[in-house]
Parts: sequence; C-alpha cells; structure tokens
Amino acid sequence: MWLLVDDGSDGVDGEEVPLALCVDIDGLFVAPQPAPAPEYSTLIGCELAGALRDVLSTTGSDQAWLASILLDPVHDAERPPPHGCQRYAQGCSCMEELCDVTVLSHRPSQVGPGLLDLDLRGHLRIMPEDHWPPAQPPPAQAFLLSDIDGNPLGHCHSTTGIFRERLRPADQPVTLVGCRPAVPLQDLLERKSARRRYLRAMVHVVDRSGRAVSTTTMVSATVTATRPSRLGTGLVDIDLDSGVSDPLPHGAREIWKLWHTGRPTRSNLWSGYDRALRHEWCRAAMTHHRHDRPDRPAGGTYDLDGRYITDLEGFYCALGEAVNGPGGYFGWNSQALHDCLRGRWGAAPPFRLRWHRSDVARRDLVPGYDRPSYDIRLWGPAVTLQDLLDVLSEAGITVELR
Repeated sequence: MWLLVDDGSDGVDGEEVPLALCVDIDGLFVAPQPAPAPEYSTLIGCELAGALRDVLSTTGSDQAWLASILLDPVHDAERPPPHGCQRYAQGCSCMEELCDVTVLSHRPSQVGPGLLDLDLRGHLRIMPEDHWPPAQPPPAQAFLLSDIDGNPLGHCHSTTGIFRERLRPADQPVTLVGCRPAVPLQDLLERKSARRRYLRAMVHVVDRSGRAVSTTTMVSATVTATRPSRLGTGLVDIDLDSGVSDPLPHGAREIWKLWHTGRPTRSNLWSGYDRALRHEWCRAAMTHHRHDRPDRPAGGTYDLDGRYITDLEGFYCALGEAVNGPGGYFGWNSQALHDCLRGRWGAAPPFRLRWHRSDVARRDLVPGYDRPSYDIRLWGPAVTLQDLLDVLSEAGITVELR
C-alpha cells in the first residue's frame, strides 16, 4: 500500500527512484498532540508603538491582547552577522514570533526613563522542521517589535523567558513493515557505516489500481536493523531511528484506506470528522486530484452544500466537492485556493457558486483568533465568511448566498 521514493536523487531523465514497497509503516499515524501550554516572558526596556501602544492605553487596565508579536534582533552593523543568520525583507532568520499574546502587566523599566517592561503570556511559534529556537538570545543591540503583517509595535532592549532550553520532542522510531526493497535500498542496507545507511524518502500511497500518489510526508532517518517479515517470504521489516516528518493523525488511516479502494462516491463523507481529519481529507483529495483532465469552461454554475461548513476546513472540503464532485479538491488553505482559482484544477473562472445553507458559515466563520488544535503553525486571526467571499469575488466568482 505504501511506496517510498528517494528524495535525494533523480533517476534516468529525472524519473523518481523507488526505494521500497511496504505493507505498512509503523509510526506514520500518530496520536494527536495536546495543545501547547502557554509560556511566560518579559520584554525589557520597551518603547511602544502602533497597536501595542494603543491597546494598552485604551483597555484601562494592565492586560491587553494581540494576535502576534515578532521580535527581530538588531545586530551590530559593524560586526559580521551571527553564523547562519540570513536577512529577508521582513526581518532576519534569527527572528522569533509570539502568538496569541496577553500583556499581563507593565511597569516603568530601569533601562531608561519613559521605557516599560512588559510581562507576557503567549506561545512561541516553533517550526521544528525549519527553526528550533536557540537556548541563548542572538547577539542584538535591541529587538524591533512588529505584528505578522509588518506593522511596527516599537522596540525593546532585551527579553527573558523566550530564549531558553526547550525539550525537543523525542524521536519516534519507525518500522517499515512487510517491505520489498528495490535495488537502491538493498545497496543501502548492505552498508556497514551508520552514516551511509541514512535515507530520505517521500511516502506515497498506492491505490488498488497500482497508481502511486504522494502523501506530502517524508521519512528522514537511519536504518538501525532489518529482519525477515512475518508477512511473506522475501519481505523484510526495517527499523529506522527516528520518526516521520509531519506524521498523520491516527484517524487519517481510514481516509487513506477509502481512497485506496477508489475515489469516494458520495458527498459529505467528511462531515463527521473533526477539524484535524477534515484537513487530512483535503490532503488526500489534493494528492489524488487528476491533472490530466481539462478544466470545465468558464461561466458554469456550481452548488456548494453549506450544511457542514462549521469551520474553515469544512469550507475547503465542501468547495472541493462542489467543483469536482465527491472527494474533489479545490484548495486546502489560502495559498492553495489562490492557485486553484487561477485554473487547471477543474473549473476555469469566472463561474457562479450557489452557497446553500450559508447561515451555518455566517454563524461559525466569524472574527476572532483561530487555534487549530492540530498545528500551532496555523494559529492566527480567524478567516471569516466575509474573507472567503472577498477572495472568491476578486477571482471573478459570483457567490449566491442561500
């Protein structure tokens, strides 16, 4: 059911290099992680600006809330930047972001007259695959403060509580079960050096027809042991020393099994899932989308069943089925929706969308702060019904709310 494809090299004429077929991958599906606990920190010697200054001056109390605060270190211009530091338009790679931030208290700072110290409660947005926050602060003369859109919030002299030792998640071993290695993997298994037994592979799912599609999930690990598998002669079980990047939630297994037997034949099979599994439904729909079929002509009309659009993930599930039928895909986040609205994903805009039972989305897709339990990377201002209508309108989609 599972195919591993080498992510480190291309074969002849750029073709992907298969490494193995596996009956199962133990460690691909994991139990959901609990929501992260809030952290406490202090910004020392702050001169405030913008929304941070305004919200403290208008609340009438110490406490105030902001969706995010970005801290961009100001390095000494007369010295080389820290090792690994790269500068981007929005800041440098040493930048950190606090999200869902409450200012618990503020007081005059000893750093200088007119400056404040702010005590905060919030969450540090951690991208394990891209950036793990350092235990010590980067060399900085100050930190520029801004929100996620780049609007200035002031600056501070230093911080406490943000840069500290954090326990990394333990590596979760993975086992490739009932594996039939291809020649490149057989060669790797015969190597003696652990360094040379390292593999990087994309995980593909193979449906009943033999078609393989990517799950967008990767295995990056070192082979630690192999043994004959109980699942058949010539098959082996292969142990790896670490886990799968971006593993899938336990309940997603039944979603992938559904696609293994063929595309869903009824709409709204996703309606009973929680947000995390609706997200996984869209992932499966995306990877199984057929690009060899032309878009239907512009000017068509599509019916959106809004009965179950109680969250953003439900909107993407329903929109995919409105455009491309049961199990269809037409975006699973804002960037993907923009891509689909440019064409080549089933329907060429402009077209008409009849949104039935829009009262459900009007009730649930409202302003606020969104905290998807399955991924802190997605925390931020809630996407509202009006936001979605604006995006569709800009792409030439006429929406009838019914």
